[in-house]
Amino acid sequence: MINSSAKLSAVLLIMGMVSLIAACADNDLQKNKESQSDSTILKSKGVGPIKQVELGAIDPKRAALGQRVFQSKCSACHKMEERYVGPAVAGVTLRRTPEWILNMILNPVEMTQKDPIAQELLATYLTQMTYQNVSEDEAKAVLEYFRDYDSKMPASPQVP
Repeated sequence: MINSSAKLSAVLLIMGMVSLIAACADNDLQKNKESQSDSTILKSKGVGPIKQVELGAIDPKRAALGQRVFQSKCSACHKMEERYVGPAVAGVTLRRTPEWILNMILNPVEMTQKDPIAQELLATYLTQMTYQNVSEDEAKAVLEYFRDYDSKMPASPQVP
């Protein structure tokens, strides 16, 4: 006959094993969810007028124009490497597609209404990105500035 101490030990052992298995399953589920999320983020083109962008070599003159546009129309809310009113933009070209970036610049209100990534950013920063009357050419110059900046970064920052 098994004593009550042995029964208690067996029950605790079984409960511990069940908890461990459940924790591992939850961890695998979370990793799969994050992997799917990362894949979606890297493929999303957003909502707006930009459907396809072909990128070539970085154009330093266009990047310089983009820097001026960024400083005059974006820097009140965004800094390159620190959270401000909105997210830091350093590394954005490593996290988002060119189409998504351009659509966010050109179409921020509809993006936050319909795009899951933009909705998440709105929920995080609690501030609607405003329409800045940026032309498509200016937006592409800003994208070029981001590409140039990101190409010189030693490592990808951990920002949203």
